[in-house]
Amino acid sequence: MPRLFGFQDMAYRRVRESEAEGIRLAASRRLLEQSFPDICEAVNAGGWRTTQGNPFKPDVLARILHHPAIAGLMENEDGELVDSGGPRIIPAEDFLTIRAMRQTGSPDGKPVVQRDNLLSGPLGVCGMCATTLVSAPSNAGSRGHRCPPSTAQHPGGCGKVRINAERLETYLAENVLAELAKPEVSALIGQVRDRLLAEAAELRKQVAASKRRQKKLGEDYARSGMSTKAFKAADKELTEQIRGGAAKARFLEQVKHVPVGDVADLVRWWKHAPLAAKRGVLVLMLEQVAVYPAASRGSRTVDADRVALKWRVWDSAPSTSAPSTEEQSA
Repeated sequence: MPRLFGFQDMAYRRVRESEAEGIRLAASRRLLEQSFPDICEAVNAGGWRTTQGNPFKPDVLARILHHPAIAGLMENEDGELVDSGGPRIIPAEDFLTIRAMRQTGSPDGKPVVQRDNLLSGPLGVCGMCATTLVSAPSNAGSRGHRCPPSTAQHPGGCGKVRINAERLETYLAENVLAELAKPEVSALIGQVRDRLLAEAAELRKQVAASKRRQKKLGEDYARSGMSTKAFKAADKELTEQIRGGAAKARFLEQVKHVPVGDVADLVRWWKHAPLAAKRGVLVLMLEQVAVYPAASRGSRTVDADRVALKWRVWDSAPSTSAPSTEEQSA
């Protein structure tokens, strides 16, 4: 049985720091809700390999991030997570958040996916520090979002904002549906959707061009006397361009699920619409959702004092550029 990546021994008592850094990188990206294929791309690009010396694949990386030993935990006889007394590669709170995002088993043994949040990707940010919000279930297990606290691997977050997902989604639905019901808005949905899809297509072209440049860079490095330092710097820059462009393209491409044409009853449609369509509507209508701390501890109120909506401003004139925006607290 191969050892667990990140540890020197089978008892999970001695950390292999060179591998632990790869786990921390993967965990920080998973907390930002990046997909396992994308995380594997970053980990492999960083030079990490499995204990067998192979590039990481999504299922292999998922097993590592879902293993309690990386957070100094273990399962007891009752299947409960308890402190193992071992070292922690990542904080236990981060591990529990990551594990809550995984696929779980249904009573009949078939795999099911835990319910996803409506707000995802870069749309939701902390109103205090502008850090992207991450999914974070409460201690009671209810869905939620939070600003991650700043760590060496994931700096920047203030950790001061947490909000219940159900109540936030209700607030977003009320405001977005009210805008969609306006005749001047519904008349432009198709046009704006096409603009954003065109922007996503252009981003895909830029990503493809960057991949070609990266491939050529590798070939030039193998043939020429380019220094390793110069190669790594150029390769890192291209990798970041590829990753950033692909992520933004995927974000904008969600609008393809938005229905075009008259919807007789928007509220009824929203209640029965697939999650992909709802997310597409948010991307189409909003540039950003900024969440601020509650006025008092335990407050259940979600209103304009807690959530600031940055709406897309639609120009009826055809344009190849993205619509301009303006800040508005809904």
